[in-house]
Amino acid sequence: MYNFSLFLRSLLFKILMIVATVVWACVCFLAAPLPYNKRFWITSRWNIFVIWCAKVICGIRYQFKGYENLPDSPAIVLSKHQSAWETIFLLPNLTRPLVYVFKKEILYIPFFGWGMALLRMIPIDRKQGKNAFAQVVKHGRRRLADGQWIIMFPEGTRIPVGQKGKYKSGGTRLAVETQTVVVPIALNSGECWPKNSFIKRPGLITVSIGKPISPENHTPDSLMQEVENWIESEMRVISPHVYRGG
Repeated sequence: MYNFSLFLRSLLFKILMIVATVVWACVCFLAAPLPYNKRFWITSRWNIFVIWCAKVICGIRYQFKGYENLPDSPAIVLSKHQSAWETIFLLPNLTRPLVYVFKKEILYIPFFGWGMALLRMIPIDRKQGKNAFAQVVKHGRRRLADGQWIIMFPEGTRIPVGQKGKYKSGGTRLAVETQTVVVPIALNSGECWPKNSFIKRPGLITVSIGKPISPENHTPDSLMQEVENWIESEMRVISPHVYRGG
């Protein structure tokens, strides 16, 4: 009976999320002529609505740890990636507008991708190799100068709970190139909203924000190693039951 209840709640959540995506995409198109800050605010209401639905319908709550560590200056956010939850949640819940770096194919997703295209994100063509990173640096400098933060997921894809992906140094390369501090984030969203899982499980997600790390005297690899060490160590603090005995 419990599993059937989870299914029904997850189904209702999925339906509301789809409907909201279509409605919000249309609203975003109407808001396209507005100044960017207003456009960003309107678009991010979709994120807030979805996270609210996840809480009310599926019982997925959240808490911050270390929120005071967020700097009042340009920053590059490097986050653990376990779920779609954080891609939705982080956009409206940090102190500066976020700019995601993602593969350009996401822009082709009906409604969702079209709405994303109206924001100042940084879509990249991975087939371009070094040229793709040059575009990240070019647009990243501009976004940072405009007061926005860049956010990247160093593992590149969603990693199952309790596991670690290969941390790629793209985000720290950008930090070193632009001499911008890095803010690491650890989170355990996969315990409630697993990768590719229709069923959403109730629980408490902890979003732990580390202290900013300066790129000074770092190479991209050494900076990423420090970020990786902090995130993976913090994961054992916020999800001790997952790593027990590991």
